[in-house]
Amino acid sequence: RHLQEALERALADTPVVLVNGARQVGKTTLVRTIANYRYVNLDDATVLAAAQSDPAGFLAGLQGPVVLDEVQKAPELFPAIKAVVDGKRRAGRFLLTGSTDVMLLPRLSESLAGRMEVLGLRPFSQGELERRREGFVDAVFARRMSSPSKGTLSRRDLIERVVRGGYPETQRRRSAARRRAWFGAYLTAIVQRDVRDLANIEGLSALPRLLGLLAARSTGTLNAADLSRAAALPLTTLKRYLALLSATFLVETVPAWSGNLGKRLVRAPRVYLSDSGLICSQLGLGVPRLVKEPDLFGPLLETFVMLELRKQLAWSRIRPGLFHFRTHTGQEVDLVLEDPLGRLVGIEVKSGATVRAEDFRGLRVLEEAVGSRFLRGIV
Repeated sequence: RHLQEALERALADTPVVLVNGARQVGKTTLVRTIANYRYVNLDDATVLAAAQSDPAGFLAGLQGPVVLDEVQKAPELFPAIKAVVDGKRRAGRFLLTGSTDVMLLPRLSESLAGRMEVLGLRPFSQGELERRREGFVDAVFARRMSSPSKGTLSRRDLIERVVRGGYPETQRRRSAARRRAWFGAYLTAIVQRDVRDLANIEGLSALPRLLGLLAARSTGTLNAADLSRAAALPLTTLKRYLALLSATFLVETVPAWSGNLGKRLVRAPRVYLSDSGLICSQLGLGVPRLVKEPDLFGPLLETFVMLELRKQLAWSRIRPGLFHFRTHTGQEVDLVLEDPLGRLVGIEVKSGATVRAEDFRGLRVLEEAVGSRFLRGIV
């Protein structure tokens, strides 16, 4: 995985490193490649009971550097980890993984502030699947950007990649039916296990319907009131469910770009499910239908590109922010990258075979709005 270099650098100078990400994206496989670490799985009921009943004693019995897998299950460990780190500060002492956003747990964020680095692992990128390291994000900020070589991927091949998504398990399953079966079981397990454990509430039967609605509205800006009506959920319940889906890494948001930093926080973000294959499974979309109905493919392709860029940000040297742009008159740019110097690159995603002049309209509006900060626009 391309994140491995960043993980090894973090372990070289940070006492606690956390690899966060959805279930089944490959966290355990990644951390077990790190040599000389003892592996402890908190999904094991016996191990979990020992960690919860006597956290300090549990850690005292673990000599040397250790991996604690699924650490969100035992938040009681966080103060004990802090005590061990403060007693003898040593780089790479603890390597943690979490399948829910453990930074939402107060005891973790308070206990390990300044002692821990967090790395996010997502499903496979297209480069990881092809065993090559993508550098598109950094390349678009170069002073001169070379023209890309003409690709050899057919449209059908591209559709197949979008439908398959990036989860490791879906790469092993050759038939569309078996991939749909895996996605169904995967979502059921997360709702019944992780979401329920995180929220400690009943009545989560509306979550699958909400996921379907979010899949159908992929790339759209979040209108909470409209979504609340469509899902037949009170607005307060909807917002809580969205927070749970975000905490389990099923949903991602892209904030709106604005020259006014304060307005970025109040403008509506775009909401995406975290994998294109997951979206297709929710909507019942397969390769044959997307080949026959190209209008359905556009939003999926935009989501696919956004998710690929999100993955590349994790190993980018520049580490720009990712946004979308929309004016009050409705002019849009699908994706906007902003580097630490404030330079902007606009990206429009089109599924058509022909590039048209109007494809650049939103990019020109963005260029006029930001002036010299605009570095380039790409379709």
